[in-house]
Amino acid sequence: MIKITLPDGSVREYAEGTTPLAVAKSISEGLARNIISAKFNGVTVETATPLKEDGSLVLYSWNDKEGKTAFWHSTSHVVAQALEELYPGVKLTIGPAIDNGFYYDVDLAEGSISEKDFPEIEKKALEIARGKHDFKMRSATKAEALELYRSQGNQYKVELIENLEDGTITFCDHDTFTDLCRGGHIPNTGIIKAIKILSVAGAYWRGNEKNNQLTRVYGISFPKQKELTEYLELLEEAKKRDHRKLGKELELFTFSQKVGQGLPLWLPKGAALRERLENFLKKAQKKAGYEMVVTPHIGQKELYVTSGHYAKYGEDSFQPIKTPKEDEEFLLKPMNCPHHCEIYNTKPFSYRELPKRYAEFGTVYRYEQSGELHGLTRVRGFTQDDAHIFCTPDQLADEFKNVIDLTLYVLGSLGFGNFTAQVSVRDLEKPEKYIGSVENWEKAENAIINAAKEKGLDFVIESGEAAFYGPKLDFMVKDALGRNWQLGTIQVDYNLPERFDLTYKGSDNELHRPVMIHRAPFGSMERFIALLLEHTGGNFPLWLMPEQAIILPVSEKHEIYAQKVLNSLENNDIRALIDNRNETVGKKIREAEMNKIPFMLIVGENEEKEETISIRRHGGEDLGAISVNAFTDLVINEINSTLKSF
Repeated sequence: MIKITLPDGSVREYAEGTTPLAVAKSISEGLARNIISAKFNGVTVETATPLKEDGSLVLYSWNDKEGKTAFWHSTSHVVAQALEELYPGVKLTIGPAIDNGFYYDVDLAEGSISEKDFPEIEKKALEIARGKHDFKMRSATKAEALELYRSQGNQYKVELIENLEDGTITFCDHDTFTDLCRGGHIPNTGIIKAIKILSVAGAYWRGNEKNNQLTRVYGISFPKQKELTEYLELLEEAKKRDHRKLGKELELFTFSQKVGQGLPLWLPKGAALRERLENFLKKAQKKAGYEMVVTPHIGQKELYVTSGHYAKYGEDSFQPIKTPKEDEEFLLKPMNCPHHCEIYNTKPFSYRELPKRYAEFGTVYRYEQSGELHGLTRVRGFTQDDAHIFCTPDQLADEFKNVIDLTLYVLGSLGFGNFTAQVSVRDLEKPEKYIGSVENWEKAENAIINAAKEKGLDFVIESGEAAFYGPKLDFMVKDALGRNWQLGTIQVDYNLPERFDLTYKGSDNELHRPVMIHRAPFGSMERFIALLLEHTGGNFPLWLMPEQAIILPVSEKHEIYAQKVLNSLENNDIRALIDNRNETVGKKIREAEMNKIPFMLIVGENEEKEETISIRRHGGEDLGAISVNAFTDLVINEINSTLKSF
């Protein structure tokens, strides 16, 4: 007999060789019907995997993230089989699950796949799925695996196998199809009821531009057709909210091939939007005791060698800048923290002077692959609302909690109230990924977990998601479309103070190492604005809107009164403009609606006579005719209801 520990802590005994599905059946038939994946002792297994030792078992349904991962990975196998049958000679490479669906990279012997081919691929894949074929895992020797793929002329699978150890190689079979695979499948293909091919793209083998370009087929699948229909409706809404589309329509930003890929150009309205966001955070930071600093866009290579950033970003980043001086090299800075360490190092500090909180809106540079660039969410130059706090170990807990307060204030003021906190810790099985001592990592991780508990945050712990120099608390925000995004981040770092030999004099008159907190409530200004655009559909909170009102004179003879209204609004810091073009009021309203302007103020003969303005709100609501002072109060009250003081 073996002992199986369930997530609620209960322990049950089963015969050796029992399966996760059998365990589920022993609990309830209803549970067994819904279980599609499992994890045993932290390793993903099939529901039919025999369990041969004591251990912890977690069962997953479609409603769990892990269940969806198994579902979508299994569907990638079904789609790969469909591609083999429809495109003779195709060479398969890899087909993982992703956040929403899956992809499979293939090398087509000839021809190409385009949107017109999607229905045929979907039809074939669903035909296979309806066969209710079991997914079966089996082991193979390295020699057997190599022989199979060499006989097929599939150099991609051969390359993968050559890097594997004998005894670790497994295949997954279903129907007439077999594929090299580590596992993690649903019980059978019949659970897949709806499949949609979403797009195709080019992708280099292993992400290396020097390798062959493959065809990447993206898709998604569901256990019910209704869920696919709802997802496609959501996709349509997402297209309308695409920040690249809205950014162009609202004249916020643009890109230029001459300037370079991934390097956004901010237009006047976008620059003003950024400035308002910066000023909003600067005001809160000042109250929280931060001091603003400014650092250069480049630094000597040795700076980033010392910090460890060169080892992490060097090869995949912009190449060093050589100067006329021999052996002198500079880098475009990938992070602001090394510069802030050097600012701290400019003078000796006593424990009485700590914490020191340095903040900067600093632009950094990473050379992202061209295929991975995406509007403002993935760029090569971006500005971080960076700050670094240098404090004593005794101050760490309070400082960390204060940063949580600031981050919650930022997210709340911008309408991101639906979030989960994620504590990102080390992967204990891959210590080579991280710098610093185990002792310091444990202290840092415990500090974050305790702070999250004390603040009452709803948080999860994710192994392997820490930065290379320290653990972090990430805020995973759910947007209006139900998508999850990582926004603000807070990190505890014992390592950079050591690498830069940072010290302070303690009460014992001895030198000690400060602890460093990295924090960025926005993260990247570019990415934050992109997500804010898509979350709001361009209807930003009123305090942030580029133009809060537009005045629409009915005719030329009302322009003098319109100017009087404008002057009054501007005196009360309300951003407005006059549309005095020779167009109908109806056309002006339609264009103001397209430009997402919150209020349209119509002024004609009656309004001028009564010294009022007729108010139409974005979306069509008619607020009637009111005085300019009443409208001013309306705007100020609405701003104050969403933008509280920190």
